[in-house]
Amino acid sequence: MPRTQPRAGARVTPLPAQPFFLSPGQRIGFARERFFGEGQRPTGLVGEAVIQSWTRCVGARRDPHEAVAFEPVTRSRMHATLARNETLLGAASGEIERLEAALGGTGCRVILTDGEGVVVHATRAVGGAGERVLPLAARVGVNLAESSLGTNALAVVAKTAAACTVLGAEHYFEAMHGLYCAGAPIRDGQGRLAGVLDLTAESRHFGFDAAALVGVYATAIENRLLQAGAGEHLVLQFQVCNSLLGSPLEGLAGVDSRGQVAWLNSTAQQLLGQVAADARDATQLFGLTQAGLMARTRADDALPLRLPNGLTVWMRARLQAPDGLRRAVAAGVAPASAPAALAPVAAPASTYVATPAEPGTIGTPGATLNQHTHEVIERTLADCGGNISRAARTLGVSRGLLYRRLRDWAGPGPA
Repeated sequence: MPRTQPRAGARVTPLPAQPFFLSPGQRIGFARERFFGEGQRPTGLVGEAVIQSWTRCVGARRDPHEAVAFEPVTRSRMHATLARNETLLGAASGEIERLEAALGGTGCRVILTDGEGVVVHATRAVGGAGERVLPLAARVGVNLAESSLGTNALAVVAKTAAACTVLGAEHYFEAMHGLYCAGAPIRDGQGRLAGVLDLTAESRHFGFDAAALVGVYATAIENRLLQAGAGEHLVLQFQVCNSLLGSPLEGLAGVDSRGQVAWLNSTAQQLLGQVAADARDATQLFGLTQAGLMARTRADDALPLRLPNGLTVWMRARLQAPDGLRRAVAAGVAPASAPAALAPVAAPASTYVATPAEPGTIGTPGATLNQHTHEVIERTLADCGGNISRAARTLGVSRGLLYRRLRDWAGPGPA
């Protein structure tokens, strides 16, 4: 056991004016000496997340010198975990495949766990030189949680739901000091931790920004997970730059049949600002009624939209469920006899190339949209009592566009 334990309010001895270290290893070694040998918080020497994890491990009376076992959970728990995380694995498979291909020459392994730290996917062994611990840890079913293996990136993320990097001797147990790992959280539609994505190497430092890379791919998996669970929701994709649509940087929102925002990803929350838990009305957040949002499913390209907060974004909308036509009819933006083609299927995010549309127009829709545009606008105008300005706001287009369309349909004036 450590000779002393850090106490709440313990005195923190300031670092020397010029605390030079020849290597990161020396800095971490000094931090361990302060923490385990002197009972002082090594503030500034290692990250706060690592200090907090060390403190929890000490509180659990774990000896940093003890041997650790990388034993899988029981067979029944492993099967239950894999079954429960089938959607997560499906959402992650493509992104993990691309990530593993990119990391092929780095000696890093990709590890995915559930929200409790149990491995549900790990890169197969590549026979890297100096690997002793990683082949044992990177196996499906192994529990990497803090209560089992002390401080490591996956364990800290599972505990705190925040990204974390743990390098070398920052790991609590000495047996794991040869590992270098970076982890990032994956959240579900309710903001709960659904899983953790991690990059781990053994006996070598990262030669790139592992934290940034794992963060991008964790976000991509999170976005796919949100869309996979969208069900009958109307999915909105938006960003200030339309070329970012379909990338991990896009904002995503799910709108239910009542016109309420069921979920937002982290980028959407940033673009919309602080959204109160009870402020989930789509009209309040996006400035368009449900009919106006549904009308955007007809456009092939992203359209500009000024949000109530003043920010202009590019947005496209699509119906996730195969019965999207029924929802379009219920929202009053499609005739009951309209063909099923009105529920468009978006191209995969990885292959989508956004095409700019003329600001204030409804883009360049295909033949299906041209066929039904007249009825959509007439229906919206009727709902708005003939008020052109209100109908334009509902549809998310300019008044000038509506006037031009109405003039064209009316035909040429008298000679």
